[in-house]
Amino acid sequence: MEELQVGRGKFHFEDPDDLRDWMREHKPRGLVSKVMTEQDAIAQFVSDGDYLNWERFPHSLIREVVRQKKRDLWLGAKFSGLETTVLVAGGCASKIDIGWVGGGRALFAAIEQRQVEAFEWANGVLSMRLHAGAMGVPFIPIRWFGGTDNLPLSGARLVNDPYSGKPICLIPALNPDVSFIHVPQCDRFGNARIFGTSIAPTESAMASKKVIISTEEIISEDEVRAEPFKTTIPYYLVDAVVEAPYGAFPASVPGYYRGSSEHAAALVQAASSDGMGEYLERYVHGVTSHREMLDKIVGLDALLAMRSEMTIKEGYR
Repeated sequence: MEELQVGRGKFHFEDPDDLRDWMREHKPRGLVSKVMTEQDAIAQFVSDGDYLNWERFPHSLIREVVRQKKRDLWLGAKFSGLETTVLVAGGCASKIDIGWVGGGRALFAAIEQRQVEAFEWANGVLSMRLHAGAMGVPFIPIRWFGGTDNLPLSGARLVNDPYSGKPICLIPALNPDVSFIHVPQCDRFGNARIFGTSIAPTESAMASKKVIISTEEIISEDEVRAEPFKTTIPYYLVDAVVEAPYGAFPASVPGYYRGSSEHAAALVQAASSDGMGEYLERYVHGVTSHREMLDKIVGLDALLAMRSEMTIKEGYR
């Protein structure tokens, strides 16, 4: 195919055949309990230099990555509030694929000072890269990225379609080293349920080498078997299950609790000033775990306020 334009950005790529061999060797399909603490999950499945992707605001896991001082991560910021800023301020990242990011001074300064490299994609484009990774193909064609200002800063290529002869954009598959996914319910084996809107949690789980699920509650396998159609992510894609009530804090979980506008505002203020160091010391390094942060800093009253007037509807459960 004739190449019309080639993006100059770096991109993370795994050969599909090499990845398939890796999955066969490292992804057992036995029904075994995968429940562990957030500390053990991060220590065991996140390594320095990994490509990290996440879905549905797994803040408890993000904070543990910073707490354990993981380094040189490549972040897939497909749809990110301030998780990217927290990881960058914590010294964990060296590269970022940007889809949509809620930034702040700490993030923008790190990019401007070249402490981290940033590669521009788009929310939908990164989702489609994960879709290609889940399919086991090396790339996928899309129609909406060619002609944008993002293409030269990405790893995409504009080519002549061999069938129509018209320009078409090709984007490389994305197979993260590890994905974090926060869900409402999961059993001990890793069968996870997701309620409400999402971006690409199933594609992320299928495309990633390692998958850590954080869940609001662990349900029984009998409940899963009784309503199998509610399972969004099957157990054999999952490596670790972490029970993390309010694990999305300060974000929301549909059917469980609304977000904390007060804490979110404090985080935005810290990210928009020079306050990220103080924020990390208080909410990350000053505690040993997610539960300790909820108990000692956030408090029961604040958590109950997040759940006020929130009803878990039958459609969710």
